[in-house]
Amino acid sequence: MNISLAIMAAGFGTRMKSNIPKVLHKISGYEMLYHIINESKKVTDDITVILYHQATLIKKEMDKYFDDINYIIQDVENFPGTGGALRGVEAKYEKILVLNADMPLLETQDMLSFTKIDAPVIMSSFKCDDPSGYGRVILDKQKLVNKIIEEKDTTQDEKNIKLVNAGVYLFDTSFLKENLKNLKNDNTQKEFYITDLIKIANEKNIKVKSIEVDIDTFMGVNSKYHLALAEELMQTRIKRRFMESGVIMRLPNTIYIESSVEISKESVIENGVSLLGNSKIINSHIKTNSVIENSVIENSDIGPMARIRPNSFIKNTHIGNFVEVKKSTLNGVKAGHLSYLGDSIISEGTNIGCGTITCNYDGISKHKTIIGKNVFVGSDTQLVAPVIIEDDVIIASGTTVTKDIKKGSLAINRAPLKIIDNFFYKFFGKEHE
Repeated sequence: MNISLAIMAAGFGTRMKSNIPKVLHKISGYEMLYHIINESKKVTDDITVILYHQATLIKKEMDKYFDDINYIIQDVENFPGTGGALRGVEAKYEKILVLNADMPLLETQDMLSFTKIDAPVIMSSFKCDDPSGYGRVILDKQKLVNKIIEEKDTTQDEKNIKLVNAGVYLFDTSFLKENLKNLKNDNTQKEFYITDLIKIANEKNIKVKSIEVDIDTFMGVNSKYHLALAEELMQTRIKRRFMESGVIMRLPNTIYIESSVEISKESVIENGVSLLGNSKIINSHIKTNSVIENSVIENSDIGPMARIRPNSFIKNTHIGNFVEVKKSTLNGVKAGHLSYLGDSIISEGTNIGCGTITCNYDGISKHKTIIGKNVFVGSDTQLVAPVIIEDDVIIASGTTVTKDIKKGSLAINRAPLKIIDNFFYKFFGKEHE
């Protein structure tokens, strides 16, 4: 596709009221800027991000995901404003799409819709009941854009116009290169506005067309309230795609799924579940209020109220309520309730009794617990790592295992039970007899 992309991310984002740059606030697990770059990469190999405020931090965060993005720093001192931001962009292709970094809901098809219209200049617009805060779009009789009026410059009648500027543009690169230098900052803000390019195009009898877009998709996220709205919209989009591909969700509005999660059809996700990071759910049942983070679950049932922490691989396994698994591989295991299994490898046929704990941390380092096949671990067992439990072992309830157990053994270290007759009455006095 012969199109370049410029993403404007230089603003201060003061309405977000945060020390974190606006474009680094997260939606469905990832920064707003990440979302728009990720979608942009499906459109072109020529992406320029324009930075200024906290530029070093923003670039550092994006470098964790992308290594082929062009970054430029806006010369805010000499060329402030949206028009000034574009001055340093060197487009590779004959068309350049200009996006805003605070539009995390934009998808590839939204960007490509601009390329289906034939005009040197194309701008986006949408209709809204309350247009306050937006520039108003004035169309002529041929439905071409006559001008954009910033709200502070509108007359009383113009304030009632419902068609507003959505802030995304597609320019012929030659038009942009020729006319950016013609922008002036003779306005109250003393800034160079991208919207003035529409005025310049009209003065030169260059057609400016408007594409009407979806208000929800093109919403700009400027505050924590907008952030919450965008989160809801993205969550609805994510869950709808999974459900349409065959995943069952119970009360989907209560479920949270980050954008990098994968779920195969035939899986069931119950209410209150959180699926985080790069988790993969394959033909599994995740029950109420369970949390899965950066883990793979295959042919298993999890929960209710279980927590699977990062780097866990669980297959053909039953994990019950109040079980926590961390950085462990379980295959063909039953762990019904109230257990912690950390830094462990557990093989098929093994049963983990209630209250079992792998004591994996000695205060300095983490250590591994390895449990073989067909092991029966009794309730209230502590496995002090590093430790290896071989196949076909029984560990009696209440045992603390501090050394390796050989195949076929019984491990038991209970203290003898001592019973003292009538001790209750001696302790509390005769009145309790």
